[in-house]
Amino acid sequence: MTWRFKDLREYIAFLESKGELRRITTPVSQDLEITEIADRVVKQGGPALLFENVSGSNIPVFINMFGTMQRTAWAMGVENVEEVADRVRALLAMAQTPPTGFAAKLGALRELSRLTSFQPKTVNDAPCQEVVLTSDDVDVSQLPVLKCWPLDAGRFITFPLVITRDPATGDRNLGTYRMQVFDHRTTGMHWHIHKAGAHHQRLAIEKGMRRLEAAAVLGGDPVTMWTGTAPLPPGMDELLLAGFIRGERVELVRCRTVDLEVPAQAEIVLEGYVVPAESRTEGPFGDHTGYYSPADEYPVFHVTAMTHRRNPTYPTTIVGRPLMEDYYIGKITERIFLPVIQMTLPEVVDINQPAAGVFHNLVIVSIKKEYPGQARKVMYALWGLGMLAIAKNIIVVDHFVNVHDLAEVAWRVANNIDPVQDVVHASGPLDDLDHASPSPRFGSKMGIDATAKGPLEGRQRPWPPEIVMSPEIKALVDRKWKEYGLE
Repeated sequence: MTWRFKDLREYIAFLESKGELRRITTPVSQDLEITEIADRVVKQGGPALLFENVSGSNIPVFINMFGTMQRTAWAMGVENVEEVADRVRALLAMAQTPPTGFAAKLGALRELSRLTSFQPKTVNDAPCQEVVLTSDDVDVSQLPVLKCWPLDAGRFITFPLVITRDPATGDRNLGTYRMQVFDHRTTGMHWHIHKAGAHHQRLAIEKGMRRLEAAAVLGGDPVTMWTGTAPLPPGMDELLLAGFIRGERVELVRCRTVDLEVPAQAEIVLEGYVVPAESRTEGPFGDHTGYYSPADEYPVFHVTAMTHRRNPTYPTTIVGRPLMEDYYIGKITERIFLPVIQMTLPEVVDINQPAAGVFHNLVIVSIKKEYPGQARKVMYALWGLGMLAIAKNIIVVDHFVNVHDLAEVAWRVANNIDPVQDVVHASGPLDDLDHASPSPRFGSKMGIDATAKGPLEGRQRPWPPEIVMSPEIKALVDRKWKEYGLE
């Protein structure tokens, strides 16, 4: 069974029909109180929350929309996220192995033509522009923006879809960057040094541009909202990916004050620009690492227009000590992009970026090992692959190990490594939020080869067999289990 949500409202209604939404009418504060409620609910595997009575604003707050694996799958329009991964895998297989035979080639042509039909389309009228505020009418403080944690520097927009264009190529990019509200018409723009938004800013400085136009989109269909976090290669349009996953084009509308297009079904849009050479102190902010990221200099976003639906809903999320909603958002990416990794590294069987590793601090990968040193080859390849370049620790295990069973992984690591021989240290880029490295954004990495080793890898003695009961005895006990009276 598949679903297709046109906008956030349809998704909210769907969750309510499934018993996965709670409407909260009790008055709540946007300062800390919503965070504490949502933090408790997500850690209990609870429902999405719609706060309908937020102090200081008449706009409802929607949070925890991706807060379980089931809801993330529904957001993608499927019952299980692996269904999307299988579609990606089939598409990549077709690209790698051209079909033979007339019928197969005809089918491939039809599939490729369908892919081009998922390009976004422009419309003239859009719900996100039912209300248009410009100049002195713009007041971002009217939005129910949360102050999430006690030491936060202020209120932060945490789930925007920020749209910019590459000053050199004109290619559009969508990214999710937090935005601290400074006043009624300016916010921070916290794009990390490795992200496309920061790259566009650097190009704008090189070209001497006075403004880099941007738009921050709040809400829309859930797939498009997710694509801002997807680690796509430069030049690949996130909206094409959204159309492919949804099975339907994303509708766009031209902004009123900047030369950009935004999802027409959004709830709220902030139009504006960044002055490329301008910066301001932003933060601290309670971040997804579970620690506060310190105050630092980041660009300033100047709002030239705020457009929204007549009765908008404000979507947001909170980050902090795992387990949080962003873990499930990251899991979508992990599962959907596994086929892409396997296209480059066919020996990879599975991958897991556990919640405790906050995405980039721990990557566990299983491989079908065929030659000595292959685990190290995979480590270095992953460190050179897109945003996995900032992965701090990589553990490699054999293909038969369940990478999602952390107890099994810990057992393999504890038993299978010789620390001198099997631990690799390297240096390279780190996440902006990494606080353990001596200097920002650059430091050491560690790879652990927890695979079984043989003579070609320097072993002077045989690798011991694992303890496994014989199949015959297991079958015997299965047949007699009820007789033992142990049910």
